[in-house]
Amino acid sequence: MIRLLLAEDQGMMRGALALLLNLEADIEVVAEAGTGVGAVEAARRVRPDVALLDIEMPDGTGLDAAAALRAEVPTCRVLILTTFGRPGYLQRALAAGARGFLVKDGPVEELAAAVRRVLAGERVIDPALAVAALSAGPDPLTDRERDVLAAAMDGATVADVAAELHLSESTVRNYLSAAIGKTGTRNRIEAARAARANGWL
Repeated sequence: MIRLLLAEDQGMMRGALALLLNLEADIEVVAEAGTGVGAVEAARRVRPDVALLDIEMPDGTGLDAAAALRAEVPTCRVLILTTFGRPGYLQRALAAGARGFLVKDGPVEELAAAVRRVLAGERVIDPALAVAALSAGPDPLTDRERDVLAAAMDGATVADVAAELHLSESTVRNYLSAAIGKTGTRNRIEAARAARANGWL
């Protein structure tokens, strides 16, 4: 049996996925979690063969959980399943150690097959997203530029961002200017939206 950890923040979706995957003769959902931190804690406890992770969860994303699992439970293979097929998410997932990346609009049989393939050591990536990721190119932002854009996303002032990130206001302006230039946008709000749309944030 393939021992599977399922992490999804929407309870109804998590329950439906668990029910469908448990119908497979060779897959058993041995733990469920609704947060990124909960997924890592569950994986430490049950040592699953495969972790099926959503990206956008509270208390740590699926990308954070993937990186933590690679360090703390290295025998566990990670498969990302998300609504958001963004090229940057795919790139970040692979960098975090994920072996697969699928969007949620596929059939459950395809998901079960992907679980088996990931456990067998294969890399499984949604074909349309792989093409989009190649055409989008790599994430041009530095970690600090991403931090500053994320902090500025909800309309925070430069002073607010500087206080939150313990930076000077001039440093924040420099990071914002660099991010605006790299995203080809006109201001920090557009830059944050572009970065978010590409999955860089």
